[in-house]
Amino acid sequence: MSKCNDGLDGRCRDNDGEIRHKRSDTKVGTLRGIYGDDFASGFRSDAKLGTVLDQTSAKSLSSFIKKHK
Repeated sequence: MSKCNDGLDGRCRDNDGEIRHKRSDTKVGTLRGIYGDDFASGFRSDAKLGTVLDQTSAKSLSSFIKKHK
């Protein structure tokens, strides 16, 4: 997995400095590699981020992370 360019706030950024957004079809297993093994612990690793957000009523990945710390 490639290391992203971190800004001052520690969030992944593209080469142009814009904050990188995760697509709704990103798999939970991929996100566990970034956010740790306990990310979305009630979901299978092949579940998609969109499914997690829908089932937890989170509006975005960052709101899900804040809600489930």
